[in-house]
Amino acid sequence: MSRRRSLPALAVALLTPLALSGCGLLGGEEADLQVYSARHYDLESAFEDFTEETGLTVEFLYGDDAELLERLKAEGEDTPADVFMTVDAGMLWNAGEQGVLEPVESTVLDGAVPEDLRDPDGEWYGLAMRARTIVYDPEAVDPDDFDAEDTYAGLGDPQWRGRICMRDETSSYTQSLVASLIDLHGRERAQEIVESWVANDVEIMSNDIELLEAIDAGGCEVGITNHYYLARLLEEDPDFGVAPYWASQDGAGTHVNISGAGVVAGSPASAEAQQLLEWLATDGQSAFVDGNHELPVNPDVEPEPLVASFGDFERLPVDATAYGSLNAEAVEVLDAAGYR
Repeated sequence: MSRRRSLPALAVALLTPLALSGCGLLGGEEADLQVYSARHYDLESAFEDFTEETGLTVEFLYGDDAELLERLKAEGEDTPADVFMTVDAGMLWNAGEQGVLEPVESTVLDGAVPEDLRDPDGEWYGLAMRARTIVYDPEAVDPDDFDAEDTYAGLGDPQWRGRICMRDETSSYTQSLVASLIDLHGRERAQEIVESWVANDVEIMSNDIELLEAIDAGGCEVGITNHYYLARLLEEDPDFGVAPYWASQDGAGTHVNISGAGVVAGSPASAEAQQLLEWLATDGQSAFVDGNHELPVNPDVEPEPLVASFGDFERLPVDATAYGSLNAEAVEVLDAAGYR
């Protein structure tokens, strides 16, 4: 198929094509689908499979999710993007609010993606889940000491003083977790929870891998991370000394977030873009999530074996509206608590 728009010069400079058996720019030809993606990892094999099955080629412009959203807004109807892919439910909600996505009607997507993991108007769909849960040093911590009803709040108990590592306040993962606490408990209680973490001398880390390695090295004993970072390290070293604990299983459930995508408003390839989303949620679901050890959104698809070995868990339903609309409050709560 031919495209009616070309990439602006700056976009060409930033573009990272997939030069793999049919994906991306091949022989100087323009790809069929342009994806603006904040999801930076393990895309190659999935999109190779998509191209092999459909004949449609894909190329990517990678960047921070907020920066890509601003770029879409600035480019307006001249954007070359067909799909916007991001790694946070709140950002997907925000993209819908900003008018950069167009609704699609798809019985395939509605059947494959649970209701709380997709926009009610079809503007975006979750495609992979990540659980943000408790991790710990099994040689230093008895998991029976965790509060099984509200494990996140329970880390404010004085028994954990000086033993906790957490992610920095600028991370969307931290902000969405706190937004979910505001939604679940109200702002006053969420403020108390974050202040209790700070009172326990929480050590702030710049990324989840650093946090996990600190636990393995004995620098701290308990943390909160996305499950797939632990799975990556265990894949590299089965003796890595950190174990997962599914949070709040006697209460509201473990906090999860999603990677997801929507069709960019005005895309001349909207039908093909919808086809890509449908494939990622069905035939391509395992290829899309397994390489990064994420969890499938499609309930008919099994997690890959390493993640499956972590055991089943009950998740807190995703409220993208809350994660997005309460983000500013979450930042205020973190700031007021001195979480830094």
